[in-house]
Amino acid sequence: MGRSCRSKMAVAASISRALTRKLRVVEGISSGRNNSVSLPRPWDLPPLPPCYSSFSTSAVPESQPASSSQAPGNERRSGWSKLFLFLPGALTFGLGTWQIFRRQDKIKMLEYRQKRLEMEPLMFNGISPSDGKLDSLEFRRVKCKGFFDEKRSIYLGPRSRSISGVTENGYFVITPLMPIPNSTESMQLPILVNRGWVPRSWKDRSVEDLQSGKQPLATSSVQDSERSSWWRFWSSKRQKVEVNVPAVNPTEVVGVVRGSEKPSIFVPANDPSSCQWFYVDVPAIARATGLPENTVYIEDINENVNPSNPYPVPKDVNTLIRSSVMPQDHLNYTLTWYSLSAAVTFMAFKRLRTKKNHR
Repeated sequence: MGRSCRSKMAVAASISRALTRKLRVVEGISSGRNNSVSLPRPWDLPPLPPCYSSFSTSAVPESQPASSSQAPGNERRSGWSKLFLFLPGALTFGLGTWQIFRRQDKIKMLEYRQKRLEMEPLMFNGISPSDGKLDSLEFRRVKCKGFFDEKRSIYLGPRSRSISGVTENGYFVITPLMPIPNSTESMQLPILVNRGWVPRSWKDRSVEDLQSGKQPLATSSVQDSERSSWWRFWSSKRQKVEVNVPAVNPTEVVGVVRGSEKPSIFVPANDPSSCQWFYVDVPAIARATGLPENTVYIEDINENVNPSNPYPVPKDVNTLIRSSVMPQDHLNYTLTWYSLSAAVTFMAFKRLRTKKNHR
């Protein structure tokens, strides 16, 4: 024990003597007596004894890697980042699969319409809205016999029509088809008929007729019914004369039973007060024309158009078995979504591979 202390004291004395010599040299340099003497370098100093070096190294704690305490959190975050990289690929793959199901539904719907349109037309004189058969009659061809009430027509549009590459704006004209009095072949109740496309001049002429003071038939029919009910108590002979007064032109319509349209968000709302109709709403159109809300609505598909009177132009029956998005379009969408899914998934794998290489 004493021997180690003596050795330590000897080492300390030698260190102090060396420092003293070096300090003298420094003082000489600062006083200008010896400009050629160089400053002491750290490696010129004698090494410290083992006891001091062990003490100095033991005083400083060993540094532990900082990442060891944060490893679980980093692993959790890296797992979520991997999932987010594959999320776009999963979404696009799901959209492509959804387009496959949509294509199958569209094929079934168009086949259903085509089969019903190929059936023989039904005589509509024995069918009424109270029979509960109207929902099952959609896309069935029917024959209706009656007369058109022109003064209660409404114009739906504008709808464009291309003729020899020239686009012309116009409207669909919807007119009530009324029963023929004392006719067994006529319908029992009135229906709404979309007679087809007409040019804009038809609507302008209808507006001019209304502004000239001509009242629509709906008003005159109400007045006639009130007058006939008043005369019912006074003269049955006058009542019979009122019923047989109107002279009509019988018309046979071949059409397809349809329902109301489902407008997109870009189609404006109908405004019956200003006679502006942008899509087919059967109950609202029926109310506007003075008919019950459960009135049947059909679209005329008669191809026998009189060349001398080409308007209205009936709808082409082939348009009923077409859709804005056909099955081939759904197939193209499927391929597009699957291609995007493959591309973004490949990019995600490539991104993860580069990260591993950097490590």
